[in-house]
Amino acid sequence: MSVSVDTVYQRVLAILNKEQRGYVTPQEFNLFANQAQMDLFEQYFYDINQFGRMHGNDTEFSDMLNILNEKINPFEVTAAMTYAASHWSPPSDLYRIGTLIYNNIEVERINKNEFLYINASPLLKPTNTRPIFVAGAAGYKVYGAAELTTGVTCNYIKRPAAAVWGYTTVSGAALYNSSTSTDFELHDSEETELVTKILEFASLSIKDLNLYQVSNQMEAQNTQQEKS
Repeated sequence: MSVSVDTVYQRVLAILNKEQRGYVTPQEFNLFANQAQMDLFEQYFYDINQFGRMHGNDTEFSDMLNILNEKINPFEVTAAMTYAASHWSPPSDLYRIGTLIYNNIEVERINKNEFLYINASPLLKPTNTRPIFVAGAAGYKVYGAAELTTGVTCNYIKRPAAAVWGYTTVSGAALYNSSTSTDFELHDSEETELVTKILEFASLSIKDLNLYQVSNQMEAQNTQQEKS
């Protein structure tokens, strides 16, 4: 599932025209679009934390945790990691690391200050069947009977691909070009939220308080409908 980048752009332009608030260029739209996409994506994880503390809804298609997990699931992937300079590095589109895996075994994560104690203990010392890893700024160090340099993969949440409204210029006008465009990767139910957030950013860019209030009201209404 995805949201058409052209549909969102045309809706943004239509609202700006209706409100007589000016114009958003393709370059501006692409900047606003990706900020809006990441804001919505990051909010999923805060919402999961919030709704996880509440009693669930027994209705199959309206339970908020189920809805949020459905939106996140397409971004949960498994991929190989790269070993270089004594560290494992995850794929470049990493958003949040999940589980490291070695030979179909989950690798236990430990803190740096625990490593010396664990590695020195005969009972806790890592093995190839009970591996551990330590995270650092340079990447991940994975230990079994010795430091592991092959065979490590990871489950992780990938970052949404950047949305792009591609275009060609004809007689001075920007015309949509699907071959150079990239749609939003978010769930198709997020179309209206993307429009309202992009309008918020546009209003701040052109310093239009009235437009900001209009987009803010639209977002508040959408949020109320989703969470009521």
